[in-house]
This record gives sequence, C-alpha cells and structure tokens, in this order.
Amino acid sequence: QVQLVESGGGLVQPGGSLRLSCAASGNIRSINAMGWYRQVPGKQRELVAGITSAGSTNYAEPVKGRFTISRDNAKKTVYLQMNTLKPEDTAVYYCNADIVSSVWTAAYEYTYWGPGTQVTVSS
Repeated sequence: QVQLVESGGGLVQPGGSLRLSCAASGNIRSINAMGWYRQVPGKQRELVAGITSAGSTNYAEPVKGRFTISRDNAKKTVYLQMNTLKPEDTAVYYCNADIVSSVWTAAYEYTYWGPGTQVTVSS
C-alpha cells in the first residue's frame, strides 16, 4: 500500500558527486521523519542522515560537511546530495520514512524502507 523507490545511485570517481532521490507513494496521510541509511556486506546498516517533517536535520560524523539531506513534502520525496565522495562511502543506500496511513477512520504510523540503491566510489 506504500512504496518507497530510490534512484540516483551509480559509479562515481573519488571526489565526485551524486544525488539520491526517494519518492513515496500509496496510502499516505502524512510523512514524519525521513532518512538515509547505508550498508556494506558484513556490517550493520547505519544511519547516514535524517530529516524531520519540520526540516531539522542530523548527520553521521563521517558525512558531515559533505552530504546534505532535504525533502519536498509536496512531492513526498527525500533527497541526499553527496559531494566529495570517498571510496569508503561505497555501500547500498536505503531510504526510510515514518508514514501515517489511513485505515477506515483511523490512522496508523509505520516505518517503510526502500529496496536500496548501490553507490560505488572508485577510480
């Protein structure tokens, strides 16, 4: 009933930039927090950046000053601008969102995940 679809991943050289997008669709009454996570094989998924519905942001230390998270509430989309990319940024990037949906006259909140998009930083 709710889908998150990421786009924008790919191969980039060290020092380059990529912009990831994640669009939500389906039974959506409102979207609270949204975020980006990443995971490499053999490691736990880790938070990269998060943004509240009011626009407050937080970042993991390794990406501070290089990555910027933003959202367009009208488009139900969250973005991650990644600059000065490093080989250690290579990972599968996942977006997630806390989405409120309608069920008859009630509302419930659930955390949804996108399927992930590969980002590879290599020369």
